[in-house]
Amino acid sequence: MIIDQLSVFSENRAGMLADITAMLAEADIDIEALTIAETAEFGVLRFIVDAPKKALSVLKLEGFVASLTPVIALNMENKPGSLARIARTLGDANISIEYLYASVAIKAGGAFVILRVEDTEGAAVLLEKSGYEAYKP
Repeated sequence: MIIDQLSVFSENRAGMLADITAMLAEADIDIEALTIAETAEFGVLRFIVDAPKKALSVLKLEGFVASLTPVIALNMENKPGSLARIARTLGDANISIEYLYASVAIKAGGAFVILRVEDTEGAAVLLEKSGYEAYKP
């Protein structure tokens, strides 16, 4: 349920996403999920990849500022209210969500959500006890 998320801090310029994702592709690293938070000059790219330590190494060798962060990865139903139930489970336990991003797998009929919370271990235990299944990239 707890996996490593790759975070990359980069200049916000045309072609940067292409450069970073090409580096990962050349290293045969598969991207499962991605979100970008940006400002006018810089961005933070957050990736779920199949080989986070390898990806970290590849990007650091190329001079990028990158890190691994523990996050929660959950399967969820692709139905109205699924995310609300997860958020309610955490909210009722007074666990704040710092950020999240989600993806839908159309062919598989499901979805998954990546959550960064203030208490990763506690939230993982709570969600598992509440019947949520870990997403395995």
